[in-house]
Amino acid sequence: MRKKTLILSFFILFLGIVAGNLDYPQFLNLRWFPNIPFKLGLDLQGGTHLIYEADLSKIEKKHHASLMEGVRDVIERRVNLFGVREPVVQIQQKGDQYRLIVELPGVKDPAQAIKEIGKTPYLEFRELKPEQEVEKIKKKREEIKGKTQQEIKKIKDWELAFEDIFKPTPLTGKYLKKAEVGFDKTTYKPVVLLQFDKEGSKIFEQLTERNIGKPLAIYIDGVLISSPIVQEKISGGKAQITGNFTINQAKELARNLNAGALPVPIKLISQQSVGPILGEISLKESLIAGIIGFLGVILFLIVFYRLPGIIAGIALANYVAFALSLFKLIPVTLTLAGIGGFILSIGMAVDANVLIFSRMKEELKKGKNLSFAIEEGFRRAWPSIRDGNLTTLIVGLVLFSFGTSFVKGFAFTLILGILLSMVCAIFVTKTFLKCFIGTKLENIKFLWG
Repeated sequence: MRKKTLILSFFILFLGIVAGNLDYPQFLNLRWFPNIPFKLGLDLQGGTHLIYEADLSKIEKKHHASLMEGVRDVIERRVNLFGVREPVVQIQQKGDQYRLIVELPGVKDPAQAIKEIGKTPYLEFRELKPEQEVEKIKKKREEIKGKTQQEIKKIKDWELAFEDIFKPTPLTGKYLKKAEVGFDKTTYKPVVLLQFDKEGSKIFEQLTERNIGKPLAIYIDGVLISSPIVQEKISGGKAQITGNFTINQAKELARNLNAGALPVPIKLISQQSVGPILGEISLKESLIAGIIGFLGVILFLIVFYRLPGIIAGIALANYVAFALSLFKLIPVTLTLAGIGGFILSIGMAVDANVLIFSRMKEELKKGKNLSFAIEEGFRRAWPSIRDGNLTTLIVGLVLFSFGTSFVKGFAFTLILGILLSMVCAIFVTKTFLKCFIGTKLENIKFLWG
């Protein structure tokens, strides 16, 4: 039994060394070992700053705020994977104008940032204007045919000829549930099939009901794609976009629509690269402070718990190595907020060790042997460790679910750190302690506090 424990302990230490070398490749300086850099946030390494302006001219004022929240959520979803990319996506209002501020860490080229966000098409359905207005527009178009630009400007109300005969409707990409590629049953040409959500289905049903026998135009980014004639009222919220698509074009359109159809169109008005807000000096100072704090905690454990404190220090060092390796492999974009969450999880790991060692000391004072003290110490400390970590996990999950940007980064590193720290505190520390069962060190009471 002791032999298995020793083998397991050496294996854990070996994994710790491997993880440590992954964190700091210069540690063993192995040329064949992968050198994966940490991803740092905008506040530590700089990145790209983008400003988009939303076109709300055709939207009622009372809906502006909610629609902008939708735009922010779509853009954040596109650049933020599980909250670890640490983008800053904020809404900025100035009078009746709404802007979207997007900050992307580590992206120094604005063109690359724009490409990363991707072009999100603005989907909308339009219906014919009243018959009288349509006739006026058509007549004016006939009137300007064959005329030069100077001649056109001499015609009364010439601007009317360039107006669209279709007017906007409430049905936009905001209500899109999904888009997929299909094929027309008659022409076998690729089409994009749309499925709207519950609210969008009702709007679509009303639109088709009042436009039977009339065209219902489909626009992507303000460009008319198709204007099929409505044959009957359509229930269920299903529609299709037809056009001269190739298969790849249809796939790309469906993919972009699924990635997040914006509720309102946006326009890029500013793009620039920005330097680090805090810079490398602040990062180094933060790391030094973290190392000093970590060593201070280890010293506290050794002074109060002696040999168990040393064992806890080794287990914590393994925990730090494992956690930082995970941050590299996922990867997690580290900001000061994320580092704060990680350091907090170290505190939770120390707290677990304190509870375990205190219970062990009580059993040893009663004259129990080390094997019994270890088992009983872990068993009696587990409820407190479980409840304390569980409540913190719940808070972390709430922050991750409802927070944005830096809050999500803090919550993610905290959750990941707590889960890993519980494994290290319960499994790794216990395995190391068991190595001393049946040895001469077991009988030296001073070593066990």
